[in-house]
Amino acid sequence: MTNEKINKLIIGFIFLVICFALDRFSKIYILNILNNGGLVDFYINQYLNIYLVWNTGIGFGLFSSEDKLFYNLLTAIIVIINIVILYFAFIETKIKSFFLMIILGGSLGNLFDRVYYRAVPDFIDLNYAGYHWFIFNVADIFITIGIICLIFSEFIFYKQKSNEK
Repeated sequence: MTNEKINKLIIGFIFLVICFALDRFSKIYILNILNNGGLVDFYINQYLNIYLVWNTGIGFGLFSSEDKLFYNLLTAIIVIINIVILYFAFIETKIKSFFLMIILGGSLGNLFDRVYYRAVPDFIDLNYAGYHWFIFNVADIFITIGIICLIFSEFIFYKQKSNEK
């Protein structure tokens, strides 16, 4: 393995750990408020609230279910997807690899919660004029940012390849 690949892996791992750690710290902070008898329902401004909900589904509460078999199946699928993301992070170019590691850092944060708490704590509530977006967490932010960056990088690299032909 070349020094460039080793450096890519180390930097990618650092990205992953930072994303995972920021997600864990935010969730621990919110859960400590809850455990100390506090209500996790804070009005910050007209667009942002902190409101704790427990998500048993996937991103943004989709496919939530109380059925243990479905929950465990969904968790197994998420583990497989994380392994696939890790594989692609190893074989992709440097910048795409970093974006994949950001996605993986967020995904591992949510996977940890699925295994440890049997649900994912979501607490960021964005709204405008009474319309609320799905409640999400810091891991979801990293997953979304990573996916958006991957999409943009695909457009950029596709355009570069088209211009080279």
